[in-house]
Amino acid sequence: MDEKISILGRYNFWESASFDFGFKRTEYTNKIKDYIGNRLVKVLAGQRRTGKSYILRQIARELIATGINPRNILLINRELTDFEFIKNHKDLEAVVELYKNTLNPTGKIYIFIDEIQLIEEWEKTINSYSQDYTTEYELFISGSNSKMLSGELATLLSGRYVEFKIYPFGYKEFIEIKNLQACKASYLDYLGAGGLPELFSLPEKQEIRRNYITALKDSILLKDIIQRHKVREPRLLEDIFAFLVNNASNLVSINSIANYFKGKNRKTSYDAISNYIGYIEDTFLIHRCDRYDIKGKEILAGTAKLYANDLAYKNFLYPGFAYGIGYKLENLIYLELKRAGYDVYTGYAKDKEVDFVAQKHDKIIYLQSTYTLADAETAAREYAPLETIRDNYEKIIVSLDDFALPSNNGISHLQAWHLHTVL
Repeated sequence: MDEKISILGRYNFWESASFDFGFKRTEYTNKIKDYIGNRLVKVLAGQRRTGKSYILRQIARELIATGINPRNILLINRELTDFEFIKNHKDLEAVVELYKNTLNPTGKIYIFIDEIQLIEEWEKTINSYSQDYTTEYELFISGSNSKMLSGELATLLSGRYVEFKIYPFGYKEFIEIKNLQACKASYLDYLGAGGLPELFSLPEKQEIRRNYITALKDSILLKDIIQRHKVREPRLLEDIFAFLVNNASNLVSINSIANYFKGKNRKTSYDAISNYIGYIEDTFLIHRCDRYDIKGKEILAGTAKLYANDLAYKNFLYPGFAYGIGYKLENLIYLELKRAGYDVYTGYAKDKEVDFVAQKHDKIIYLQSTYTLADAETAAREYAPLETIRDNYEKIIVSLDDFALPSNNGISHLQAWHLHTVL
């Protein structure tokens, strides 16, 4: 038997071997299933180790459950060393042809390729298969770089793909996995841990979890940034990442970050800072939340907020830095909104900041995040920005209070552990 076919057989469902499918992420699989049955390329994009491989396998298993012959499904995980022989689009085409000639599948072929950005000029092959009317293909691909569909070659796929952003486990998934109730205690557990899938299979020891998060961060910075972009100052890159994590939920600008490092006697430049932040964003480690003028309905240039893709980076890598629980809550709310499919901005209204302006289709929600509304002064401060907004869209204050306040001037109060139920 051809060695490459033997490798493929090891990672496919052609025989009766069992596979690890992980926690079923119906939040994603249900969305993806809505698009199955056409030639649109299904693209899963997200940070490394957030479960994209498991979701691809779960989709493949569900196809088999509907009656698809397992031999009509080809899975390739390019991140595995066994698949390093697939270096470019020609190698990929050769493997697919080898698979077809060996297994002779009849009817539609379902191809799943994980971490496809590691295959040079992969778009050429994917575009060709998506338009091939001699053989019917349906394609599912994943990648860990937000720019993988923004290059010149990616224009080949313009209008022929649908993208799904994959995030670490949300709070709802957290309580399902841990068999907990939605309440303040479980939410604080989630806030103090994080949602990276591998954390749920590790012993609950700080050192073990810290070592894992450190290795993951180092791997992403090295493989996806330093090697890819030939970064000349790896230490500066890591220090910028640490700065962004420790200043998540704060308004920052390239200038303010550059000035911070210059104040530490670090030789750097505006362009270097800008490029390195861009690289970090591309890996999904950090998300930019632009400022939005609510009255003028336009995005404001200059400052923005940056949020960590998961609180595990803060909790296990930089726990000693001053960082209030309110900032962590705001980060979690941002991620919850993104998981629910909203475009998210930090709002500006009559010289007051609104933590979030969330938009999805014709729906808009204004949200304020605060640790507590326990005293009148804090409550007045948090309600004030929302009270300046005169339109009729939904307005919510989210907190960690043990109590829920009644609606006040059309502004609802919601305990954080119930947020996922209203988005």
